[in-house]
Amino acid sequence: MTTMFDRRQFLETSAGLAAGLFVSGVAAQEASAEPLRIGLMGCGGRGKQLVATYSKLQGTTIAAVCDPDRDRLAVAATEIGKLTGSDPKAEADFRTLLDDKSIDILIVAAPNHWHGPATILACSAGKHVYVEKPACHNPAEGEMMIATARKHNRCVQVGTQRRSNAAIIEGINLVHEGAIGTPYYARAWYANQRGPIGHAEVSEPPTELNFDLWQGPAPRVPFKSNYLHYNWHWFWHWGNGELGNNGVHAIDLARWALGVDHPEQAVSSGGRYAYDDDQETPDTQVVSFKYPGEKQIMWEGLSCNRHGLDKTGFGVTVHGNGGTLSIQSDGYVLFDDRGKEVKKNSGGGPGDAAHAENFLTAIRANDPTLLNCEIEDGHKSALAPHLGNIAHRVGRTITCSAENGYIQGDDEAAALWKREYAPGWEPVV
Repeated sequence: MTTMFDRRQFLETSAGLAAGLFVSGVAAQEASAEPLRIGLMGCGGRGKQLVATYSKLQGTTIAAVCDPDRDRLAVAATEIGKLTGSDPKAEADFRTLLDDKSIDILIVAAPNHWHGPATILACSAGKHVYVEKPACHNPAEGEMMIATARKHNRCVQVGTQRRSNAAIIEGINLVHEGAIGTPYYARAWYANQRGPIGHAEVSEPPTELNFDLWQGPAPRVPFKSNYLHYNWHWFWHWGNGELGNNGVHAIDLARWALGVDHPEQAVSSGGRYAYDDDQETPDTQVVSFKYPGEKQIMWEGLSCNRHGLDKTGFGVTVHGNGGTLSIQSDGYVLFDDRGKEVKKNSGGGPGDAAHAENFLTAIRANDPTLLNCEIEDGHKSALAPHLGNIAHRVGRTITCSAENGYIQGDDEAAALWKREYAPGWEPVV
């Protein structure tokens, strides 16, 4: 897999892993003396989880929280204050943090349509960024995020936290060392039991919500009660469906294990089968990606039925001509070519703390190449879901360039590579 960050070879040894994932010795002392000041954008469940993780790490201060919903903002500020013993600044508009030169890091845990524009603005303002998955709402934003991070020499870590799970790193390295022979196929899945979102009429937003600010870079649409605070995932205007929501975690691992970058072909089938409601994105989807070198990734999403492959809600299996690696949320099992278990490690933990620690290590070293999921990798892993969704929306197989993923010979599909923006919100590198 060709990337300017291939030199992260320290991950292939236990000593390198320790150096990449944990701040210790002099670095910890420096962190304690000069804490990194963090601002949170997006005070929902994931945002508060991330702040809880970062608040436990040495040498950090949660300095500010932002959300356009004043009730959520107030609750988050109170909870974080109790957790950290601090008094974080509470702001509706995250742009006030960009103007605050004391803020070192922006955590972007806002909806997907904010990931690219907020990261680009933050890097341009001199901030380092931890941005939740998927890295971007559309492929064009991913390209701009990479360019902006390079231009301003900022560390941008994407929140596919299993990249920092010690057991999963060990399992992936076994594949790269030939433990399953030549890997050629990865099967990935996600299953959940989400209910219907109903049918909603246009209405006034709740008084506590600045809906105009919430929409931000997205062209304006009228408010409906079944958009917020989670169901925006299921509308193309802001979200990327289950494929971009949880599928990106599994596809990231599959791509990493196979050592591939951009697919040559994407095809999708599925639909909204479980319920009759306003959801636009499929609740049942099977997507296949063909990569150079005779390699393939398949992802199955079941948003409304928990019985996933292997009777689990999440997983990835990597198949080679000499065996199979099975990845779960916290570890792996290695099988030989006859299906016999030969090794396992399920002690990796969820990966959040290690991923955050790795991010802080890279910032303190002023070295983005230390990041376990730097924006270039994050963009490549988000690109496959984007292409799968584009294939789904146009209803046919799409052909792509293996060099950069660009869609070939299909103007309708290629038009979905980027989006329109609200006036004044167009990202600029």
